[in-house]
Amino acid sequence: MCLIAFAWRPNHPQPLVLAANRDEFYDRPSLPLGEWPDAPGLYAGRDLQAGGTWLGVSRDGRFAALTNIRDPRQAQGRRSRGELPVEFLRGALDAESFLAGLLPRLDDYSGFNLLLGDRRQLFFLNSEEGWARRLQAGLYGLSNAQLDTPWPKVLRATAHLAGCLDDPRPERLLALLQDDQQPPRVLLPDTGIGVDWELLLASVFIVGPGYGTCASSALLLDADGGVRLMERRFDAQGQATGDVDIRLGPPS
Repeated sequence: MCLIAFAWRPNHPQPLVLAANRDEFYDRPSLPLGEWPDAPGLYAGRDLQAGGTWLGVSRDGRFAALTNIRDPRQAQGRRSRGELPVEFLRGALDAESFLAGLLPRLDDYSGFNLLLGDRRQLFFLNSEEGWARRLQAGLYGLSNAQLDTPWPKVLRATAHLAGCLDDPRPERLLALLQDDQQPPRVLLPDTGIGVDWELLLASVFIVGPGYGTCASSALLLDADGGVRLMERRFDAQGQATGDVDIRLGPPS
């Protein structure tokens, strides 16, 4: 996952509203959103190269989302970052306890941001910062740097999301994620990858040679236990190739 805009609203009928884009090399194989046969009750897309995921939910309303930290100078971890959302969703630990156990293992992974929670609490960890924090109610944006780093794509996505919160239907969330406007070069961050790549990666929705937005996701958690997760996948021309819509009802 490379861009996440989310509203965290404890005590609201919909405590979490989240919209996210996964940007990846088009030839990296993955499976679309679905229930994992080897992990009943876990719903996520699946990276077939390393076996993990970028965003997922469990039937009981726990969720996890991951972005990489963009830094070509960083050491490469020996383990895949995508295993972390899976480990949390398959386990029984709450987010705070899971992250406490993860802190001694951060050097096993290349840099990442990890967002974990349920309907009652939301935690964030930036592996370079090295400590977990519980988030308060608010509107947040996350890409491949620290939380709320004001990259143009983060600012645009969070502004779009703010305009949807009166009626956050998945279709509206997915639509906001297709913004392909590129900012002026003067506003680009400098993450060490060169200006051409910075420009390509600076829009909310990316279509590039060999790399771009492969999937968009809209997630809604209801306070009564309902879960809605919708994924739209895209080909190398930026054309939608299909939707998956997961609806999980409140516990009976």
